[in-house]
Amino acid sequence: MKIKSFSLYLSFFFFLFSFLISRAALAVCPVCTVAVVGGIELSRYLGVDDSVTGLWVGGLTVSLIFWTIDWLNKKNIRFKGRKILVTLGYYALVVLPLYFLKIIHLRLPRYQTFCGCGIDKMTVGIASGSIAFLIGVLLYEYLKKKNNGHAHFPFEKIVFPIAPLIILSFVFYYLTK
Repeated sequence: MKIKSFSLYLSFFFFLFSFLISRAALAVCPVCTVAVVGGIELSRYLGVDDSVTGLWVGGLTVSLIFWTIDWLNKKNIRFKGRKILVTLGYYALVVLPLYFLKIIHLRLPRYQTFCGCGIDKMTVGIASGSIAFLIGVLLYEYLKKKNNGHAHFPFEKIVFPIAPLIILSFVFYYLTK
């Protein structure tokens, strides 16, 4: 029951947030973010391992960070440490509820951790998903810049951030199986 309420809470937060700030496609497109939320909901519903679900939570968090920073830029809201504050704020909004819902644990027996290394599965997933999504976004921006500001193929802006999450989902699935 707690898992389903977490998924509903996350979905509600996403939709509320997207309605508040959406006007045009920002740094990371809305389709990309919807795909991430869909991945989270589907994995929790199907009972997929927390490390795989964490990948998508991390990707969603990075997507929301980009959206917020772009929104602040468009509104010309600038202050020192804004990017760090937004980043810390979103990770607090994600990690603290997961901790209080007992989805993220600080101390676990070795057999309940990611590959027996002593780190919580969801935490490993969130960190890995955040890094993978960020690399995908940065790679897209770099390749677009090298191509005179044009994408190489349709939906490239969606494929580059989501592809690393999909690949890592398979890798984590087989590592934790």
